[in-house]
Amino acid sequence: MADETPDKPCSGCGRSLPLSAFARDRNRRDGLQARCRECVAEYSAQHYRRRREAIGKPVRERVDVPPGHKLCRTCGEVKPHSEWHRNASASDGLSTRCKACRAVRGRQDHLKRQYGMTEAERDELLASQRGVCCICLAALPEHVDHCHKTGRVRGVLCFSCNAALGQFKDRPDVMRRAAAYVEGIAWKPTLVAPGVYQLPS
Repeated sequence: MADETPDKPCSGCGRSLPLSAFARDRNRRDGLQARCRECVAEYSAQHYRRRREAIGKPVRERVDVPPGHKLCRTCGEVKPHSEWHRNASASDGLSTRCKACRAVRGRQDHLKRQYGMTEAERDELLASQRGVCCICLAALPEHVDHCHKTGRVRGVLCFSCNAALGQFKDRPDVMRRAAAYVEGIAWKPTLVAPGVYQLPS
């Protein structure tokens, strides 16, 4: 006999539903909310509407969303559930923003957290570079470059130039020797003591 998925009665609608229809609640004995996700979502919507009306603020119009879809309040688009990340603690089991909007917000947060700049400031920097990489002056700049000692943003580089700086450990002396080497000037060190080399001046 095949194992049957256990059901749980919803205290809101009274239906007996699969456990997956209930959001998590660690404070309850079975680890699940008493009401199903649909009932919790409906209650939340009603509570939100009453609260907004009580303080005299406009209430968002209800949008008809087909089954298997959800409205993203950030971009205003109705998208299938496949366009959302899972969130077990949410009433409907899905994130509040769609994947695309979460990605945009993630990039914004990364810029602010890592470099202390907004997207508008990054775009302004790109415009000052005429939309090309600061080093090769050809490729599309996609990576914000900064000084690892001071944190100061230096510019926006293409993938290759940004990776090259990393390989050279941001050392100007090494980069100068690399440039001379490419131009045909070999900086050959002279052994002056065991394990000690001197570079030509």
